[in-house]
Amino acid sequence: MNWQIQEAKARFSEMVERTLKEGPQTVTRHGKPVAVLVPADEYRRLRTGGKSFKVLLASAPLKGVEIRRSRDTGRMVDFECI
Repeated sequence: MNWQIQEAKARFSEMVERTLKEGPQTVTRHGKPVAVLVPADEYRRLRTGGKSFKVLLASAPLKGVEIRRSRDTGRMVDFECI
């Protein structure tokens, strides 16, 4: 369903309920879509492709990549001399 911004603000609770029952709800401004309200679990799935952050990291294509970090701790700064 399409909701004009004014209607979406005035009937936000109803819009949320319809989102949960019917699916995504589109908000329009001057007849053009500007936003879509989706259930939180669907948003999470769309953002992550259905995978948790841990799974995404574990599946990263890093095989054969060697990451080295310098053990240099930097320099000491004596703030009393400044």
